[in-house]
Amino acid sequence: MLKYRTDDARLTIEVMKRAVEKGATVINHTKSVHFTYDSNEKVNGIHVEDQITGETYPIKAKKVINASGPWVDEVRSGDYARNNKQLRLTKGVHIVIDQSKFPLGQAVYFDTEKDGRMIFAIPREGKAYVGTTDTFYNNDKTTPLATQEDRDYLIDAINYMFPDVDVKDEDIESSWAGIRPLILEEGKDPSEISRKDEVWEGKSGLLTIAGGKLTGYRHMALEIVDLLSKRLKSEYGLKFKPCATKNLTISGGDVGGSQNFENFINQKVEEAKAYQIDEATARHFASKYGSNAEELFKIAQTAQYQESGLPLDIYTELIYSIQNEMVYRPTDFFVRRTGKLYFKIDDVINYKDQVISVMAGLLGYSTVQQQLYTKELNVALEEAQTGNEQPAEKE
Repeated sequence: MLKYRTDDARLTIEVMKRAVEKGATVINHTKSVHFTYDSNEKVNGIHVEDQITGETYPIKAKKVINASGPWVDEVRSGDYARNNKQLRLTKGVHIVIDQSKFPLGQAVYFDTEKDGRMIFAIPREGKAYVGTTDTFYNNDKTTPLATQEDRDYLIDAINYMFPDVDVKDEDIESSWAGIRPLILEEGKDPSEISRKDEVWEGKSGLLTIAGGKLTGYRHMALEIVDLLSKRLKSEYGLKFKPCATKNLTISGGDVGGSQNFENFINQKVEEAKAYQIDEATARHFASKYGSNAEELFKIAQTAQYQESGLPLDIYTELIYSIQNEMVYRPTDFFVRRTGKLYFKIDDVINYKDQVISVMAGLLGYSTVQQQLYTKELNVALEEAQTGNEQPAEKE
């Protein structure tokens, strides 16, 4: 099933971790405010705001790339040299159902009865997730949610393809929505708009990469990095090698290739015995964190987790993510590092207070911060379970 499934949040963080290993500086919970310019009106940096402390400060650079996905237009709006290109956002929703309700044995791809669109259903960790929808989107980009219409669309598709299953709305354990930053093509329906990527270069020197798909991230990286190298050479006389993405694994990706992945996992399960880690936990760490699994083994071996009230696996992942993955808020951990909000929502319900307590102690939350982050997580939990967004506009 490996080839059918990508953990997009895990992929993103592992790409960033490898970039840091290669010399990049990564800053979390930071918002762009405005560009800065030199005397020739060329972009030479950006002013940002720390979303934790409220501090603002400048970051200087010879060249600036805008790779902000759905926020590409908002970021470019602060640049005087913006061209006429723009995005058209669409939303895709997935729902998660326990396999006791939807006993899916393998990934399937099928047409919906309603509009003939292709959607997929994929088994994962005792669950089945189904998606995706494709509708125009104009609401809050930060927290896109499933509407009842989205949920009904996917339930109808399941019951059409699998009439003996009889999935109901109450069988949905969680849902999530993502935004596709597509390039505007007038007069086309959401599913008709091309998923191509484009690079836009402004007179200010700002480079923007827009559109594209997750599966094309390496091609997009090569495209923009090679253009950046070309501009740095022509404008500053600096020389860089071509983009090396083709020959680089992501962090945790040194597993001997996809064909050797199962052997790698089995090997790590054997190695974990020396750390007194049970097979299920070792297999989870190896399959999720790849060649970084040994770091989790070491944490687990010495973890004083009993006092936290957390199981060993959750405590270990929490400590690892704080130390290695810039986790600061509980939502960082439960949503964007582990995906528990979607695929192990009971872990969020049962252990959220303990996780927040551990984080507060390690990260020095103030009372106000702890209350704020607790509320933030509770809102995310409710939204994953029910969704409450207004339906997308009709076009």
